[in-house]
Amino acid sequence: MRHSTKKLDLAGQKYGKLLALRPAENIGGKTAWLCKCDCGQETIVKTCHLRSGHVISCGCVGAEGIGTRLNYIDGTCVEMLRSKKVRSNNTSGVPGVDWLPSRQRWRATICFKGHRYYLGRYERFEDAVWARKKAEEMLHDKFLKEIEETEEQESPS
Repeated sequence: MRHSTKKLDLAGQKYGKLLALRPAENIGGKTAWLCKCDCGQETIVKTCHLRSGHVISCGCVGAEGIGTRLNYIDGTCVEMLRSKKVRSNNTSGVPGVDWLPSRQRWRATICFKGHRYYLGRYERFEDAVWARKKAEEMLHDKFLKEIEETEEQESPS
């Protein structure tokens, strides 16, 4: 027997600076909403990110509360990809590579357009790093190159 799930109606509800307007196309299989930010920008946000408080603005409010705008395309933050910054909670020093004590292996993963891809478990740290770097080239770098080409075409000469 199939269990039906009813989508939550968030229309008119406020989440931080975002006002949920109407349902939008799903992002990575997750329900999403078109929202209007207090600054006037519209953005599409996953329902779970709205309800958890993970996303509270269109990106006009940075982590420090200053006016830093983050640009999301297809659920991917362009600035995060460009910076290649290692998050503060990362313990390996390489994004997407972590140690699995229960397996005694290094795991490589990558997130892209709302999906997490598992790249494998490895005995050697170097092998996990190699897998991650290859995935970055194929997904992140290709995506950034396409964005840069689009920006160049759209910018006035």
